[in-house]
Amino acid sequence: MKLEIPRDQSEVEVALPEGKVRLTNLHKLFWPELGITKRDLIQYYVDISPVLLPHLVNRAMVMKRYPNGASGEFFFMKRAPKPRPEQIQVCAIKHGSGSIIDFPVVKDLLSLLWIVNLGCIDLNPWYARCDDVDRPDYLHLDLDPTPGAGIVDVLQTALVVRDALQELEMPCYPKTTGSRGIHVYVPIVRGPLQKEVWTFAKQLARALAHRHPNLITAEYRVANRPKQHVLVDYNQNAWGRTLASVYSVRPQPRASVSTPVRWEEVANGFKIEDFRLDNVPARVRKVGDLWKPLLQKRGRVRLENYAAALKAAT
Repeated sequence: MKLEIPRDQSEVEVALPEGKVRLTNLHKLFWPELGITKRDLIQYYVDISPVLLPHLVNRAMVMKRYPNGASGEFFFMKRAPKPRPEQIQVCAIKHGSGSIIDFPVVKDLLSLLWIVNLGCIDLNPWYARCDDVDRPDYLHLDLDPTPGAGIVDVLQTALVVRDALQELEMPCYPKTTGSRGIHVYVPIVRGPLQKEVWTFAKQLARALAHRHPNLITAEYRVANRPKQHVLVDYNQNAWGRTLASVYSVRPQPRASVSTPVRWEEVANGFKIEDFRLDNVPARVRKVGDLWKPLLQKRGRVRLENYAAALKAAT
């Protein structure tokens, strides 16, 4: 039975198999110009939860809270706030300062709704699972246009990235960022440390920039970054960094969603705002979870087997 969040109440306690969760300020407009309320945001996450939750379980969640909606000020929060429902699990991660931070973990619908009710429009999970937070499951590249470049350039760059990864026989999966660009993820077998994954991504990004100097840059320093290029951002692979997860709503004017896409769709072209809070659940019902292969244990890349191949290719 589908869970329907009431439209006529500003506050409600929802009973779930995992327990009860209180949802508040449901009438607050999170996108006033679109008439989208906090209730609508929560309902979206309810509807998308069957495909979203498998991508979040067993990962620490960095909370980016927008208490006054998408156009309001936001703040980051790592430590799970108290008081909190007893069902909320935490992931204890030791930082360089020596402090140990208890991050919340989204493991079911109750914890997902609790996080979103805190004003988290998008979801920012850790790259590695909680049982080994130093060894990620993914390598990824964040394709972001510099001033003067646009979505056409980003789409072209994504295809260049795909072709380069195919040369290395590394399967990869694209999704829109929901903002301006595209994320390309490569599922890897756990083993390399986060710094090793970062190093591989850096080498790949620089190789792509060398091959395509009129389209791609890997320059991380903004002052030195050329205009009318697409940044292949490898630095988001650094320890402690996060990206908006698959199916995350983004705090953008059209309530766009970070959405898995087929490579054919990348080749044919699209606009980031084609994928929104109001239409992504229907798309998923039609095409399924295009990122389901990232959840499978077989067929993942052993990154250490490709370092030599990358070096030879560059």
